[in-house]
Amino acid sequence: MTGLSPCPGCAAGVAAAERVGHATTSPTHALVLPTIHCMGCVSTVEKVLNEQPDIAHARVNLSRRQVAITAEHGQDPTPWIQALSAAGFEAHEARDAPAQTGPNGLLLRIGIAGFAMMNVMLLSVAVWSGASESTRDLFHWVSALIALPAAIFCAEPFFASAWSALRSGRANMDVPISVAIILACGMSLHETMVGGEEAYFDAALSLTFFLLSGRYLEQRMRQTARSAAADLAALEPRRVMVLQDRAPVSRPIDDIVRDDCLWLASGSRVPVDAVLNDVSVEVDRSALTGESDPIVVHSGGALIAGDVTLSGPVEATATVAAAGSTLRRMVELAEKAEASKSVYTSLADRASQFYTPVVHGLALIAGLGWYFVDGNAHHALMVAVSTLIITCPCALGLAVPAVATVSTGRLFRAGALVKSETALERMAQVDTVVFDKTGTLSTAALRVPDLTTDELRVLKALAQASQHPLSRGLAASMDGVDAASLQDIQEITGRGIEATFKDEVVRLGAADWIGQGHGTSFQMGGRITALERQEVALPSAADAIADLESEGYRVEILSGDTPARAAAFARQMGVESVHAAMTPEAKLDHIKSLQASGAKVVMIGDGLNDTLALSEAWASMAPGSALEASQNAADLVLLGGDLSMVPHALRQAKSARRRILENFGAAATYNMISIPIAVAGLATPFLAALAMSTSSIVVTLNALRGPKRKVNS
Repeated sequence: MTGLSPCPGCAAGVAAAERVGHATTSPTHALVLPTIHCMGCVSTVEKVLNEQPDIAHARVNLSRRQVAITAEHGQDPTPWIQALSAAGFEAHEARDAPAQTGPNGLLLRIGIAGFAMMNVMLLSVAVWSGASESTRDLFHWVSALIALPAAIFCAEPFFASAWSALRSGRANMDVPISVAIILACGMSLHETMVGGEEAYFDAALSLTFFLLSGRYLEQRMRQTARSAAADLAALEPRRVMVLQDRAPVSRPIDDIVRDDCLWLASGSRVPVDAVLNDVSVEVDRSALTGESDPIVVHSGGALIAGDVTLSGPVEATATVAAAGSTLRRMVELAEKAEASKSVYTSLADRASQFYTPVVHGLALIAGLGWYFVDGNAHHALMVAVSTLIITCPCALGLAVPAVATVSTGRLFRAGALVKSETALERMAQVDTVVFDKTGTLSTAALRVPDLTTDELRVLKALAQASQHPLSRGLAASMDGVDAASLQDIQEITGRGIEATFKDEVVRLGAADWIGQGHGTSFQMGGRITALERQEVALPSAADAIADLESEGYRVEILSGDTPARAAAFARQMGVESVHAAMTPEAKLDHIKSLQASGAKVVMIGDGLNDTLALSEAWASMAPGSALEASQNAADLVLLGGDLSMVPHALRQAKSARRRILENFGAAATYNMISIPIAVAGLATPFLAALAMSTSSIVVTLNALRGPKRKVNS
């Protein structure tokens, strides 16, 4: 289905080829960092690498767990990997990165820890019920046989992280966790060996179980995150057909240089920016502009990297080398935007920066204090262990992921997929909402012309048989019409669809293919009827915008469309601020400008031309109908395309932030009450574990609260 007028974004797409930034140097190397998990890791990695004499710049992308390095091409990265290893970080070149232990591996450890914890607790109940000395000792030994292997295996992620940190002379949240688990197991084993009355294997296992649960919830938030830059790069073909002595020869894309003559078959993707040598070619430029309408490029016209030829074969002359193509520069800008967004520090990360030294200090002071008071090393160690357990950051570790998982689950059931672990925290701070117009707030449609009954029936049948979005929309708008029965239906790529009705050929498609006019036409018998194109607002668009403005958000519309059409649509939506004829780079610059003035922007867009703006914005959303790269650039995907989810998601994000702050408050209150009890020597390790578990349950129950979705009447 083609033949519609050239989209307004085409000129913008050509301009983007000339205007996308050249100023920054592209990264030359990429290392995968499978063990990093917080902003402390990010700052340490960047510091280590930026101190290397042969590295010009290093920037970590936390969500992708990679670092982009700018250095000399061909530089051996082995010394950098060794420097990171000395600092306690595993690193690999991107091409040979090992598979990471994902949420499924943690789930296995959680299951084992929970099973072992329940069995040890059953044995502990028997001991508390007054088991005799020999029976008690037997139960303690059985508990040890269950608990020690389970703790060693299940707590391995904490041990490995803590050991890496300590080897490099630093501390992280996993250090006090590991110390508490080791001391609880060690003291329990000692008590078992000397026939002591109490052992605390259940405390060590419950500690491990709750902390693993928090880590699992956190990793689930990363599971759906994908890189928009990677999707943009995937649009580039690896090999290109180049004419040599008038014969097409396959060459790697990186070998393409300016003035090479390219041979492009029908359906192939244009590898680099070029000019057309043949008379004309029809191309799909949706990868750059987001517009679904094919356009015609004439001899000497610009072809842009990422275009798909719909006719051919044709010849074109490369105007740039592969490294300078529009697509490559968009990839670089998207990577830069993703890296800048990943430096956002979550509330949990900020809290953890001071938590570890405070916990260690309290436990050390409590242990030493009691040793100097009564000279009993065993009692002093008990107090230190109890303090470590009671202050162990279970509630803190669950505060964010528990709320995030509950909130993202609610949003998913309502029709929105959250893809970033910090998306809700960032969306809670948004004050400005920026919409793309075409494809996000509106959709193109064909107006049903004034036809006879038979013609309407044939038109609907042709529209139903076509796979083009405009045809499907046309068919959907003809609810009261019964489709005719057609024979010999054939859809011709790049042209339209034709069939036979009562021994005569009927067609729907490009007007120049049918034989008259421009745009889209319908032919039945000797009559050709032009179909007028119109832009229709999505049913939920106006209500969503009104809802946002009533809640105090500033709303803007960005569009690659003409100023007149963009302004008319904005008036229809009741939006005062509208910007038209926006190129992908212009949208990016506008988002940067808003955020430089202090605004926290959420961008909602569906096209590849929105990808840079989506990556740059403080938070971003994409409809479920958006291009894959746009969905992957977004923090949240509106699965059903219902724009009323935008204000609902922002309300849910604000509610989630309140729940997180309440959880931090509950954790702080718990510590203010429990720490003096532990330091005073009034809590055994078991009671400390029980108190810690209770705080974790309170945090989890609080996470279940949240707002209900508004329903527009």
